[in-house]
Amino acid sequence: MAVRHRYSSWDGSQDIPEVDVEDGFGRLAEDVFHGWDVESALRRLLGQGLRDGSGRRLPGLEGLIDQLRRRRQRELERFNLEGLFSDIRERLDRIVEQERRGIADRTRPTAAHGDPAADRIRKRMAEARLRQLDALPPDPASAIRALQGYEFLDPAAEEAFKALLTELRDQMVGAQLREAGAAMQSMGEAERQRLRAMVEALTRMLRAHAAGEDPDYAGFLGAFGGFFPGAPPTFEGFLERLRQQSEALRALMRSMPARARRELEAMMAAALDDPDLQAALAELGRQLRQLGVREGAGARYRFLGDESLPFGDALDLMGELRTTEELEGALRQAYGGEPVSEPLRDQLRRTLGDDAIRTVDRVEALARQLERQGYLHRGERGLELTPRGIRRIGQKALGDIFRRLTADRFGAHPTAARGIGGDRLGETRPYQFGDAFDLDLGETLLGAVRRRGMRVPVRLGPDDFVVHATERTTRTTSVLMLDMSRSMPLRGYFYAAKKVALALDALIRTQYPRDQLYVVGFSDYAREIPQGALAHLSYNEYVCGTNLQHGLLLARRLLARHPGGNRQVIIVSDGEPTAHMEGDRAVFCYPPLPETFQRTLEAVRACTRDGIVINTFMLESNQQLVQFVRRMTRQNRGRAFFISPDRLGDYVLLDYVAGRGRAA
Repeated sequence: MAVRHRYSSWDGSQDIPEVDVEDGFGRLAEDVFHGWDVESALRRLLGQGLRDGSGRRLPGLEGLIDQLRRRRQRELERFNLEGLFSDIRERLDRIVEQERRGIADRTRPTAAHGDPAADRIRKRMAEARLRQLDALPPDPASAIRALQGYEFLDPAAEEAFKALLTELRDQMVGAQLREAGAAMQSMGEAERQRLRAMVEALTRMLRAHAAGEDPDYAGFLGAFGGFFPGAPPTFEGFLERLRQQSEALRALMRSMPARARRELEAMMAAALDDPDLQAALAELGRQLRQLGVREGAGARYRFLGDESLPFGDALDLMGELRTTEELEGALRQAYGGEPVSEPLRDQLRRTLGDDAIRTVDRVEALARQLERQGYLHRGERGLELTPRGIRRIGQKALGDIFRRLTADRFGAHPTAARGIGGDRLGETRPYQFGDAFDLDLGETLLGAVRRRGMRVPVRLGPDDFVVHATERTTRTTSVLMLDMSRSMPLRGYFYAAKKVALALDALIRTQYPRDQLYVVGFSDYAREIPQGALAHLSYNEYVCGTNLQHGLLLARRLLARHPGGNRQVIIVSDGEPTAHMEGDRAVFCYPPLPETFQRTLEAVRACTRDGIVINTFMLESNQQLVQFVRRMTRQNRGRAFFISPDRLGDYVLLDYVAGRGRAA
């Protein structure tokens, strides 16, 4: 039967496919194998995108952050801040030109036989006005101050200048108090005195808040609520709005060229022409700056475009740019599993649409499911691997390596010898001295009756005893020595080495729980890697040196804790030793010094005397390295393998299992 599919546009009612958690955790594990720390691996997983149950790739957080960055960059490349006052210059020029035309109209004689005396007076007045206009300073701020003392002859020019002053006053107040600035448009002088009282009351309220007192927000709104239509119901909400406006103003002033900033400040101060109100606004500005500067607040933006902006629109744009930065910061916190707050989710929906929210939902769902399944938990630094997650990564490494061995039916590890301590084999044998007294009572009694006849009581002798045959079990203590020098990641070998360590750890803990495994990392110095830190293991890219001697000394001390059983050292490296110990200090030299080879071989001989077998897995095979490894194997009777990194896991695990069989 043919499968039919029906397609439709997204309307919000369709189900979002479930995220493939196993695929997500597998990708996280691969990054851990490559040496990433878990936090970085999780950020990479959530950032690059996920897969749903059908294998379809879904966008991640990086896509959303990139959209926010491109949106911000578009605005920066579209606008410039030079035009914040260029239109003011143009308006001043038009006002002056309108006044000149008005002067000319009023000095023109009204009749053929006019009054010569009146004409002379009008002419002198016109000449005086024109001299004042000619003497206007070139910068807009000084021109505004001069025109405030100028007596206009043209009513239209006077009205245009008053409108410009009102707008500049509104902008100066609105730069800090947007709602109050908008309310100033219809105010007269009496109302402006009320504005100054409001500014002073607001400053006192902010001082009280800074001192830890409880401000009378309700009383403030009762007295001056008309300045703040739609004010938030709580003082905290009101404070946040003031903080946002203050940050927008700070960012705008920092983003403007220095000359433009000085000119704009001068124009606004000239337009206000109220020293008391200016002082009150200055004190308010100081209080607003103490509200608590958030990270990135007042950032400087580099505008590269050609399109000019009015002052109010520029403040709005600064708020939008700041919002995109806040959204970007929230998404970066989501990398660590932190949920995005509802206000920011609403803002993200308004900025990028519903698809962005669905992406955030998927990311948060994945983090929750990884927590629910016990792979991650929330620690001091956010989401961290749990012991179960570490074991799961080791099992994945083991499965990846064993997957290529399925054709060999790799499973149990039988030995030719039979002994004690393992599972019964379904067979019996005569008792020998030293055997566990695991009697097959039926066979023992039957043998005694056969030899001595049917007598009561049945008498037993040592020759009558029959015991159950069992598998012989062995116990092995191993030290896996991993080369963590700079050459390992540079050559691309560290991934294979770390994966082998995780796989061997998982193999021993699941198949041979009585065995003991230690992991030692060595570069310039050697150090033991705790079991819980194995998944977090990373190379030291800033350290040169392969101090094999120090690694063997540490391995020998660890194996000394287990004097019985089989003991071995497994070395995974890509080069000959280039460092050795002189006292407590490591000495590095390349090409290697003869002393380095000598000290390393002395450590090999010490291991040999203690019965420790050294098996070496080399990822390179240059002539000097081959010769050195042969000297090691001759002294220790261990084995050496020169293999490619992609087969390292196969050889190490198979050799470990085979070695347990030989030890039996």
